[in-house]
Amino acid sequence: MAETKTKKKKSTFSAAKKKEILSDYKLGWLSRHMSLIGRKEVLTGKAKFGIFGDGKEMPQIAMSKVFKNGDFRSGYYRDQTFMLAIEGVTPVQFFAQLYATPDTDLEPSSGGRQMNAHFATRLLNEDGTWKDQTKMKNTSADMSPTAGQMSRLLGLAQASKVYRNEKALKGKEWKKFSNKGNEIAFGTIGDASTSEGVFWETINAAGVLQVPMIMSVWDDGWGISVSKKYQTTKESISEVLSGFQRTKDQAGYEILTAKAWDYPGLMETYEKAEKIAREEHVPVLVHVHEVTQPQGHSTSGSHERYKDEERLKFEEEFCCLQKTKDWILDNKIATKKKLEELEEEASKEATEAKKEAWDNYISPIKEDKKQMLEWLAALKDESGAEAIDDLIKRLKMVQNPFRKDVLSAGRKALYATAGKSSSTRDSIKSWVNESAEANKERFNSHLLSETEFSPLKIEEIKPKYSDDSKKVDGRVVIRDNFDKIFDKYPNTLVFGEDAGKLGDVNKGLEGMQDKYGEIRVSDTGIREATILGQGIGMSLRGLRPIADIQYLDYVLYCFQGMSDDLASLRYRTKGGQAAPLIVRTRGHRLEGIWHSGSPMGVLINGLRGVHICVPRNLTAAAGFYNTLIQGDDPAMVIEPLNGYRLKEKLPENLGEFTTPLGIPEIVKEGDDITIVSYGSTFNIIEGMTSQFDEAGISVELIDVRTLLPFDRNHMIVESLKKTNRLLVVDEDVPGGAAAYIMAHIVEEQGGYRYLDSRPRCLTAQPHRPAYATDGDYFSKPNAEDIFEAVYGIMQECEKDRFPEIY
Repeated sequence: MAETKTKKKKSTFSAAKKKEILSDYKLGWLSRHMSLIGRKEVLTGKAKFGIFGDGKEMPQIAMSKVFKNGDFRSGYYRDQTFMLAIEGVTPVQFFAQLYATPDTDLEPSSGGRQMNAHFATRLLNEDGTWKDQTKMKNTSADMSPTAGQMSRLLGLAQASKVYRNEKALKGKEWKKFSNKGNEIAFGTIGDASTSEGVFWETINAAGVLQVPMIMSVWDDGWGISVSKKYQTTKESISEVLSGFQRTKDQAGYEILTAKAWDYPGLMETYEKAEKIAREEHVPVLVHVHEVTQPQGHSTSGSHERYKDEERLKFEEEFCCLQKTKDWILDNKIATKKKLEELEEEASKEATEAKKEAWDNYISPIKEDKKQMLEWLAALKDESGAEAIDDLIKRLKMVQNPFRKDVLSAGRKALYATAGKSSSTRDSIKSWVNESAEANKERFNSHLLSETEFSPLKIEEIKPKYSDDSKKVDGRVVIRDNFDKIFDKYPNTLVFGEDAGKLGDVNKGLEGMQDKYGEIRVSDTGIREATILGQGIGMSLRGLRPIADIQYLDYVLYCFQGMSDDLASLRYRTKGGQAAPLIVRTRGHRLEGIWHSGSPMGVLINGLRGVHICVPRNLTAAAGFYNTLIQGDDPAMVIEPLNGYRLKEKLPENLGEFTTPLGIPEIVKEGDDITIVSYGSTFNIIEGMTSQFDEAGISVELIDVRTLLPFDRNHMIVESLKKTNRLLVVDEDVPGGAAAYIMAHIVEEQGGYRYLDSRPRCLTAQPHRPAYATDGDYFSKPNAEDIFEAVYGIMQECEKDRFPEIY
C-alpha cells in the first residue's frame, strides 16, 4: 500500500510578525544569559550579591508590548527582561549596577547605591526640574522590602484619574505629566509576597478607587524556600481574589490568568488587560502561573536544597524559553538552526556587555591602585617607615580592588609617617583629601534636595497682624491657610480618614471639599499604609499631595513605607527622583495610650531624608505648609493636638507667610538658663514664664520648630555662651528626641565648652501615657517637673539663692 504524503503546515504569520517573534525570543535569551553570567560574577567575587529574573522572560516581554510612553512601573527585583524590552536599561547598565558602579552616566538607576535589578527612571533633570513623563516609559525606584512597591503603585494609578477628571489640571503646564489621564500604572510582585498586608490593602483600595492599574503576579510556587501551600489560601491568589471580580452591577477588578510559558496566550492576556485598564480605568489583576526560577531565589543559595526532583524536572520542561522555542518550531516560524543562532548571538551580547561594564568599573580603580603603589614605594624610600612594606604587599595582592582598598592604604601610610615631611607624603595627603570629597559625592549625596527648589532655601516671611486682627481658634488659622494653598496651587490635594466631608476630625479642612471638590479633598478608608502610598505615587507624577494621617500614633502603620521608600527615594536614585509629599498628622498630649504618642525618636532616626516639623501652634504649622509646598522634598508636619481650640491671631497674609526649616525661634530672651523644647510641651513652658520670673530665674526659651533639620545656624550654642546652663524638655521617652537634641547642642555644636552645670534632659516616662488627666500628669513632663528641673540646675551653682525645696 502506497504511503500517503501529508503536506507540511505553513506558517500563518506575516514576515513582520515573524521578525517580532524572533526578536522577542532573542531578547528572552539575552536576559537569560545575563542572569547566568551575573550569578557567576557573584560567585567568583567580582560582585557582592545577585538577584535575577530568569524564568520570567516571556511574561515580561508580553507585558512590555502594552506599556506605553507615560505609563509607570512599580515593580520588584525580577523585572530585568521587562526593563530590557522597554529600553529602560541596557545590558551594560544592568552589569554596571551588579558591580555597584557609582556613576549615573554608567548606572542611571541608582548610581551604584542599590543592589542589582533595582531599577529607576531618571525623572528629574540635573537642575531638579521634571522631565516630560509623557514622552518616556517610567519606572518608580524599586525597593527590596517585599510588597513595599504596592502602596506607591496605588498613587501612580490614582494620578491618572486625577489628571483625567480634575478641570484645574487641563492647562499646558500639566501636559508633561499626563495625556488626559490615559496612563496605566503597572505593578509586579512575586506570588509569595502577596501574603504581605500592604498587598491586600492596596488591592482593596484600588478596587474602591477604580484606578487604571495592571497588577501582575509572577507565581513560581515558592517564597525562597517556602512553598505556596504555606503562603496562600487555596494556593492561588486569583482564586482567593475572585470575589473582587467585577460584575455588570458592581465595580471591582478584571481578573485574568495566564501560563508563563504560553507565548501567544500571554500576548492575548496583556492586550485585554491594557484595553480595560486604559480605556475604562478599571484595575486588572493578571495571575501568571507555572513560572519557573532556574537559578533559585538568589546567589545566596541553591534551590536544589528545597525543591524535589519532580519540581526541578518541571522547571526544566516548562521553561518559558524552551516552550516558546517549541511553539516557534511547531508553527514553522523559524528553523532550529536559526533559533540556535539567535541564542548564540544573545550569549555573545551578554558577555560583551559584562566585559564593557566591568572595564568601566575597574579601570579607574586600577589606575588609582597603580598610582598609590608608586607613591608608597617612594614614601618608603623617603621615610624609611617599615610599615609601608606591608601596605605595598597587601595592596599588590588585591587583584580586583575596591576604592576602599586604595584609600585605606593611603590613609595608613599617613599614619605610619605622621610628623614626617616629604613631597610624596604631601601627594598622598592631597589625594586622600580629594578622594574623600569625591566619595562623599559618590556615596553620601542627595539625601535631601540639592536643587534650587530645596525648601531649605525658602526664606522666612513672618505672619502679618494689625490692630484689627481677630483672635480665632487655631483650627481656623490652619483651615483658612489651606484654602489659600488650594486656590494658589491647583495640583495640591489632600486625602485621609475623615478629611473630606467632615473636614478632618479637628475641622482643619472644614468646607474645603465643598469648595474644591472630592478629587482634591477626599475621604479614604482606614488604611494608613496606602494613604501614604497614594501620596508617594501622586507626588512622583507632578501632583502635590498632602496625606492626612489622623493621629501621630497611626503613623506607625505606614512607617515602613515612609522609611524604606519615601525617605530614601532621592538618595537611592542619586537625585534622579523626588517625591515632595507632605504627611500631615496630629500628635502629642491628648488622652490615652493610643492617642497621645510622641514617638519622635523613632521618626527622626527612621526618616532621615524627610523634614520633621514640630510646630507649637497652628500658625507655625500653617507656615510650614506654605514653605514646603514651594519646595521639592518630602516632609511631615505634626500639628499639636491641643492647639485647635486655643486662640491665635488670624494672620493677614494667609498662604504667604512661611516658617523656616532648621531655624529655631528664641521666644523669650534670658540670662540664667537656656530651655529648649518644641510642640505642646513648649507651650507648657511658655506658660510658666511668670513663675520663673517670680523665682528670680531669667529663662531663655527656644522653640526648635523642626527636628529634621535641626538648628542649621547653631543658634542654640550662642544662647549657651550667655546662659551657661541647658535644659532640654520633650514628651518622648528617655533617650528619644531630647537625647538627639542634646547630642546636637553639646557635641556637634560644641556646647560643652560653655556649660557651668550638668546639662539635663527632661522627658516622659519610658512607657505609653496612661489615660485621662492624671495619666497625662504622671506620664509626661508637667509644669512642676519642669520648674523643679530648672530650679535644681540653678541650685548647683547658687545654693544660697535657691535653697532646698524638699
